[in-house]
Amino acid sequence: MNTAKTASHGNKNQNELRRSLKSRHLTMISLGGTIGTGLFLASGGAIHTAGPGGAILSYLVIGIMVYFLMQSLAEMAAYMPVAGSFSTYASKFVDPALGFALGWNYWYNWAITIAAELSAVTMIMKFWFPDSPSLLWSSLFLVIMFLLNYLSVKGFGEAEYWFSLIKVITVILFILVGILMIFGIMGGHAAGLKNFTVGDAPFHGGFMAMLGIFMAAGFSFQGTELLGVAAGETDEPEKSIPRAVKSVFWRILLFYIFAILVIGLLIPFTNGDLSNSDVSVSPFTLVFKKAGIAFAASVMNAVILTAVLSAGNSGMYASTRMLWDLARQGKAPKFLGKLDKRGVPVNALIVTSLVGTLAFLASLFGDGTVYVWLLNASGMSGFIAWLGIAICHYRFRRAYTAQGRDLNLLPFKSKFFPFGPIFAFVVCGIVVLGQNYSAFMGGQIDWNGVLVSYIGIPFFLILWLGYKFTKKTKLIPLHQCDLYVKSTEIEESKEYTA
Repeated sequence: MNTAKTASHGNKNQNELRRSLKSRHLTMISLGGTIGTGLFLASGGAIHTAGPGGAILSYLVIGIMVYFLMQSLAEMAAYMPVAGSFSTYASKFVDPALGFALGWNYWYNWAITIAAELSAVTMIMKFWFPDSPSLLWSSLFLVIMFLLNYLSVKGFGEAEYWFSLIKVITVILFILVGILMIFGIMGGHAAGLKNFTVGDAPFHGGFMAMLGIFMAAGFSFQGTELLGVAAGETDEPEKSIPRAVKSVFWRILLFYIFAILVIGLLIPFTNGDLSNSDVSVSPFTLVFKKAGIAFAASVMNAVILTAVLSAGNSGMYASTRMLWDLARQGKAPKFLGKLDKRGVPVNALIVTSLVGTLAFLASLFGDGTVYVWLLNASGMSGFIAWLGIAICHYRFRRAYTAQGRDLNLLPFKSKFFPFGPIFAFVVCGIVVLGQNYSAFMGGQIDWNGVLVSYIGIPFFLILWLGYKFTKKTKLIPLHQCDLYVKSTEIEESKEYTA
């Protein structure tokens, strides 16, 4: 290795993230992002509300929409793998103000999610240790999540790989046990299709009930877009990202649709336990107990603990990288853009951890009202990020062709353009606007419900329009969109990892 190249590598150590994530890490990050409490707990409430047919149809539509979104994100991330992901893409292909707003919106989304996961951890641990103090467990798991992210990006990737593997194995075992029970091989009598004919099953509550489930399904799938953020630290992103995305849809179909089908066939939707968020009556726990598996609640509690730790770990990673990239672009304080000698943005990690901790403490004091508002704003933020991905991809492809570039040269090309991003935009728009449609129904508008549900929208608009007016930014013409990062960043990253 010559002197010039060595110097180049030294600069990389100081200024760039390390591309240490492998293809197996990326696949599990994208897959693990969709498997969590949304599947283990919320799926039961979805079946109880809309019936098994309504729940399956709702999750299928959202699953298809997420697949289109991931196709869009993969096309951009394989071409331009940066940690800022859709925030950077918005700044380059749409308007720097939109990039600013999407970046801070996404950072906030995951920083508050860390607080939510710390709250969940305390409830899960009290299943085994009912008299233990909440701060003990939240502090312990905050330290674990911090260290997993502090040590190295490879440490984060490895932890996420094993967390996700535990969840995947659990869901596969659940589906296999469920199939055996449906045919009467386990658990006594065959369940057959009788629970699909209880009351007005399989579709209960009509279209409005399904609209409500769209929201729950959307929340369940949030986190799939993490592969776009992880692209900035992925080895051979032009190969790894398409490989991860191609498997996402089928795994979503397998894990969510099949799991909900099994639950719907084995437990009547009228069972009140399905709507309970307590782990002791998780739909997975109910099915395992019905199969005669002892300690089902304890096993599922351990798996849900893994899911929560995984979500918190991913949240800390995503928000830290987004904050680091914002600082690098001059859209956040400069000190947050520094990396340590291992390529970890430690300052951004510390600030993100502190914000998550403060939000968590807000849930412990008073009546938790502040925390509920923060959490609701965070929930809306995920859908706004998805809207941003759809807009960025539409503009990217149009700019790419407007500048006379050959589509066949893209490392990965979405098969569904322009239908994919347009469909995703419309569905996300419906979900965002319909967050709390019931607040507008009846004789009087529930203004408190409206404020709590839609607070994320004004938060985003203030960021976007505030930056736009102060910096006087404009929509970037298609022929001026910056498409030149690929030739520098990807080639340099290959040199760095060689």
